[in-house]
Amino acid sequence: MVSEELFEQMKKWRQQMHAHPEAAFEEVETAKLVVTELEKMGYEVVTGVGKTGVVASLKNGNGKKVVGLRADMDSLKMDETTGLPYASKVENRFHGCGHDGHTATLLGAAQVIAERKNFDGTVRLIFQPAEEPGYGARAMIEDGVMEKYPMDEIYALHNNPQMPLGQIGTCPGGIATSEDNFVIKIKGKGGHASAPHNVKDPLVIASEIILALQTIVSRNFSPLETAVVSCTEFITDGARNAIPSNVLIKGDARAYKPESQQLIEDRMRKICMGICALNDAECEFEYTHEFAPTFNDAVCTTYAVESAKKVVGEKNAFDDLPPGTGSEDFGLFLQHIPGCYLRIGGMVCETEDDAIPVHNSSFDFNDDILPIGAKFFTQLIEDRMELK
Repeated sequence: MVSEELFEQMKKWRQQMHAHPEAAFEEVETAKLVVTELEKMGYEVVTGVGKTGVVASLKNGNGKKVVGLRADMDSLKMDETTGLPYASKVENRFHGCGHDGHTATLLGAAQVIAERKNFDGTVRLIFQPAEEPGYGARAMIEDGVMEKYPMDEIYALHNNPQMPLGQIGTCPGGIATSEDNFVIKIKGKGGHASAPHNVKDPLVIASEIILALQTIVSRNFSPLETAVVSCTEFITDGARNAIPSNVLIKGDARAYKPESQQLIEDRMRKICMGICALNDAECEFEYTHEFAPTFNDAVCTTYAVESAKKVVGEKNAFDDLPPGTGSEDFGLFLQHIPGCYLRIGGMVCETEDDAIPVHNSSFDFNDDILPIGAKFFTQLIEDRMELK
């Protein structure tokens, strides 16, 4: 299905993108490469969807079903330390999450699908910008991608360097969490450290809040449900001998369901406002939804795993992958149409502990994943839109 010639081409695409990474909404050259190759293959291509996103379509037969496949294109804003011949040539830009590999995988699949034309319906390819900060899917949706280029189902793959090469796994329901950010500003009354009775100490108030926030998960969620509330920054304007007037708390919260996000926000707001009011201090509370939870449709998950089994074998494709507490921008697409997000293994060492994880400055996408991913996408399209 994937020839040696195409495999070599996919590696060239991937390594070219790796050497010239572009961060969120900078993916101009990456998009040009994608468009050039897709047009050669015969796809109808639209650019500038969600700023730098690309949508490509290929129709075959008389079928009305439309199946979408999505890849992310952006890099991280960090420096690379791999020393590879194709290492990043751009300062503070690095494909440390494998989006270069995801894009090359979908391009390879696009070519095989176009050559075989063994499907009845329309294939819709979504090359998404700005996944890392969580803004790309939203930008494409706000730009009308769902209305202008409708899809009945949508699927995506993400590499996992800590999972054995040749495995494809997923699970129904929540597979990646939301990410919500919060900022809590507490204004008290500062003063000399020797006279705490003359102040409204925001350090003590903030400490009460941080401890109380830990009860949100333990006392509001079932022990069988996953949620995380983490305070990650604590900033004051005090000094060694001066109790501060202001304290800033920052952090993030994660969950698998929109209703869980809302519960966390509501409880957090009441805790912050209540404790500050009790201590006669002022409080400003900001809460933003950065990533939607990624929630797989159960039926689409079954379809995806059955197709994966045909590519990697019964033992290497499974639907009981443990969900993670990281976040994935693909989740926003799944709030509009059913679909499935899967992970594909790329481990090159003997044990998971020795694997270099994504977002590490020494990470490099395993090119051996490329033909496996391309075969999976092709098989999925042919299974979901079987040619009569």
